Amino acid sequence: MLKAILFDLDGTLANTDPLHYQTWKEILNNHGVAIDHNSYKQHISGRTNPAIIQDLLPQLSTTEAEELANYKEEKFREIALNLKPLTGLLEFIEWLEKQKLHKAVVTNAPPENAEFMLDVLQLTDTFPLVILGGVMTVGKPDPAPYKLGLEKLEISPEEAIVFEDSRSGIKSAVAAGIYTIGVASTHEPESLLEVGASIVINDFSDEKLQQVLDNWNISGT
Repeated sequence: MLKAILFDLDGTLANTDPLHYQTWKEILNNHGVAIDHNSYKQHISGRTNPAIIQDLLPQLSTTEAEELANYKEEKFREIALNLKPLTGLLEFIEWLEKQKLHKAVVTNAPPENAEFMLDVLQLTDTFPLVILGGVMTVGKPDPAPYKLGLEKLEISPEEAIVFEDSRSGIKSAVAAGIYTIGVASTHEPESLLEVGASIVINDFSDEKLQQVLDNWNISGT
């Protein structure tokens, strides 16, 4: 019985990856590290900032890494003032509310980014529960953020669906035992299916989404 929908934030509620890519590319270039779209998807998309910086700039001290991560997110927020919800998202949320299903965000984004993006998208009041994997002991791809989300909602994995756009996020949700739908805003569908997504949609207007929901016994609480 479906009781809750859990959403990733970046790339799932809004297509933020082009902005993150632009910001990371500029910053890493200043440190002598060149990236392209393929290396961005492999080493950056969906991961926490500490893990990204440890991999790509291991020479930085803990303090330097933290300062760089904060600077990167400040630059991102400067260029992300016109974010728009992914196609079909608002209509889907309206449907969820009519079904009285619980909703939550589970993200690796820093707290300031999560608050900023939900505000820009005018979704702050839509999600009373936001799980911040980036400030936990471990974030995605570890299942801990999604397990915490289930715990807070007091539901089992079988009572939830997750929407994720990154390989890291899909690995996290699948490892937590949750049915996971990939959103192909960032990665190719084949890449998301490869790491465990049950199906992949282009956005929330995709007719495949309704077909999946029709197969669930939905009972909001």
